[in-house]
Amino acid sequence: MSRVGKKPVVLPDQVKARLADSTLHFESPLGKTELRLSPEVVVEIDSKQIVVKRKKETTDGRRFQGVTRALIQNAVTGLSQGFNKVLDIQGIGYRAEVKGDNLVMTLGFSHPVVFPIPKGIKIVVEKQTRLTISGSSRDQVGQVTASVRGLRPPEPYKGKGIKYENEVIQRKVGKAAATGGGAGAK
Repeated sequence: MSRVGKKPVVLPDQVKARLADSTLHFESPLGKTELRLSPEVVVEIDSKQIVVKRKKETTDGRRFQGVTRALIQNAVTGLSQGFNKVLDIQGIGYRAEVKGDNLVMTLGFSHPVVFPIPKGIKIVVEKQTRLTISGSSRDQVGQVTASVRGLRPPEPYKGKGIKYENEVIQRKVGKAAATGGGAGAK
C-alpha cells in the first residue's frame, strides 16, 4: 500500500493548478511547469489540494500513485519556494564569476572554463569560491549542480576541486618517504 501516494498535496495560495487531457499544468509568480500523467492514475484537483488515486489495485498502480504524488509535490514546492544547492570551490587560484549568461571558472587548467547557464537556473557566486545554484525544477537544479561539479571533481590527496557544501572528501595518504627497503637495499 502506497503511504506517500495517499497524502494530498496542499496547494499554496500563489500556485495554481489545472488539468488538461493527461497533463497537469502549474503556474505561479516564479514560473510555469507541466507534468504528464501516467494512465495508471487519476488526479483530482480541489481548491486547496491535489489528490492522486490509482485506477487499479495492481503493483504498477501503487507504484505510479506514489511517484506521481512525489512529482506533483516537487513541482508545487519548486514553484512556491524553489530549490537550491551550494557548491564550494577549493584550491589555490580556483575561483568563479558570472559574466552575462555564462559561469566562468578558473580551475587550474591552462584556460578558463566557461559553463553556459541554462534557462530557468540562477547561479550566485559568493566570495569567488562559493556557488549557489537555484531554480524551480528540482531535477534541473540537481543536474546543473552535478554538471558544474563534474568540471573539476575533488581529488582525494589535497581535496582540490568543486564539492557539494556538506560533502566529506575521503583523503588518501600520499607517497611515504623512502624507508630503505627498496630495490637497491641489502
